[in-house]
Amino acid sequence: MMNMDVDEFEKVSGQLDGVYQEISVLVKKSPNDAVNSFKIGLINSTIRRANDLLEDKYRPFQEFSEFSSDDLPTNSDVALIVSQYIECMEKLRADNIYQEMGNWYWRVEGRSIRTLAPRKLRRK
Repeated sequence: MMNMDVDEFEKVSGQLDGVYQEISVLVKKSPNDAVNSFKIGLINSTIRRANDLLEDKYRPFQEFSEFSSDDLPTNSDVALIVSQYIECMEKLRADNIYQEMGNWYWRVEGRSIRTLAPRKLRRK
């Protein structure tokens, strides 16, 4: 990864986490309600940026690129897709970080960028 890719990755990853948290609240209240077009526009923007980072190798579904604004998805649909994107973003991150002297760093040229341990190690 390049230095600017790390910055974009962290921004998009944080936005996906935020979307998932917000949608999860809505799923508990009304899983089958449609997400409004304003939110879908924002979610699609984030998903497009995630697709650029993930490329074909890490994308969760090759046939999915974004939600249709004509056929609005439900809260549970969005939660399902966004959770898959979060997992794939974490896989990309885990494949591009390393541990040195107890700390984790991104594999980038010319600079050490500190990060957290992979999520699977943090859950233990």
